Amino acid sequence: MSLSVHPVSLQTLRKEFRPTLRLALPLIFAEIGWMSMGVVDTIMVGRLPNSAVAIGATGLGQSLYNSVAIFGGGLLLGMDTFVAQAHGRDDIRDARHSLANGFFLALALTPILMLLVSFWPMLMRTVGVSSELIQPMQPFLQALDWGTLPLLCYFALRRYLQAVHVVNPIMFALVSANVVNLVGDWALIYGHLGFPAMGITGSGWSTCVARIYMALVLLITLAYVESKRRLPDGMLTVGIDLKRVWALLKLGAPAATQILLEIGAFSAATALIAKLGPVPLSGHEIALNCAALTFMVPLGISSAAAVRVGHQLGRGDPMSAHLAGWSAILLGAGFMTCTGLVFVTASKQIARLFSPDPAVIRVGATLLLVAAAFQLFDGLQTVATGALRGSGDTRTPMLANLVAYWFIGLPFGYVLCFRFGLGALGIWIGLCIGLMIIGSALLFAWHKQLQSKVSLR
Repeated sequence: MSLSVHPVSLQTLRKEFRPTLRLALPLIFAEIGWMSMGVVDTIMVGRLPNSAVAIGATGLGQSLYNSVAIFGGGLLLGMDTFVAQAHGRDDIRDARHSLANGFFLALALTPILMLLVSFWPMLMRTVGVSSELIQPMQPFLQALDWGTLPLLCYFALRRYLQAVHVVNPIMFALVSANVVNLVGDWALIYGHLGFPAMGITGSGWSTCVARIYMALVLLITLAYVESKRRLPDGMLTVGIDLKRVWALLKLGAPAATQILLEIGAFSAATALIAKLGPVPLSGHEIALNCAALTFMVPLGISSAAAVRVGHQLGRGDPMSAHLAGWSAILLGAGFMTCTGLVFVTASKQIARLFSPDPAVIRVGATLLLVAAAFQLFDGLQTVATGALRGSGDTRTPMLANLVAYWFIGLPFGYVLCFRFGLGALGIWIGLCIGLMIIGSALLFAWHKQLQSKVSLR
């Protein structure tokens, strides 16, 4: 029997908003908590004597570290599909099997990722980034690097817990970790509570401690949740299964590559703008922090979309998966439209929160206007990526990011920046064009994929 997906009314989708929001809201707060740690770090170091250099070095170090560490976390994204679909089938043993092998994967990846991070300062010198930025960035980056193992363990625990609908502890872990990070910044950057004043390096160690705390909170949550399950004795043990590890990698690698391409595009933009000097780089970091903060809301909705779509497909109900995905996409698009309006109307006021330097404020406010233009498309591509991941498609978002950012957006931005003299603005125009292409392409891909799944029923 063939079913069409076209006659889905807004009233039908409204019924999906509540379960989507119930799952998404704690994850949204978790994502905001994740991002706000970087924002707080930037604000705290921005009060150091040389504000432009402190913000620029911290932002460059965060971008470079995240491009590697979050790629490693992305390799665990296959757990979204495996655990959510297993939970939809009420197969808890298989869900646990994915968790155990996700942990194994996290342990195996840690030394590789830490080694890769250690090469960043040398590479930045090679591409011509000023030693004025690299010198303070290097010890900051080393401090962040020691938080890699707890960060990957946090990623694995989070993927499992959210897929089995345990989301409130994730929110608590991230929100409370901000308190840990804020106190750590205050103590270690400026030298309080008996600690020496370490400058931006103290911010790196504070973030490392906060990540250890996050992993411990979710580990305690896992132990509590699993102790409440009544399962036969034969289901209490799971082991390392290289076939499952390979299956996780096979699904996670395109998702991780997509994240690497996306974060790498902004990291490449950061490195290019760093060549223009501390003031353009600081303005870029202000706009990037704000755009990344608003991005956390559709990112939380995206995680909810992946879980809800995976659950419904696990139950053999593609029509409900279709509705769950579209409801999440509409929620993400609506929120990002509102944030775009905020960026347009309050760009200078927002920039002033980060730095008192008029030159930095001017650059930051200009770039926030470009960020306003791509907010809607950023929301569309983010949530559509999650919905596609729930259905098992991680290749399409990867290809869209590769083409739109690296073949179109960044080259065009480079030309505008260095050939036409637009500076940081030129780079951001290129990123904006890339995001518009990705958002449109993934929206179309989601429509076509679920249309085919439903019509086959």
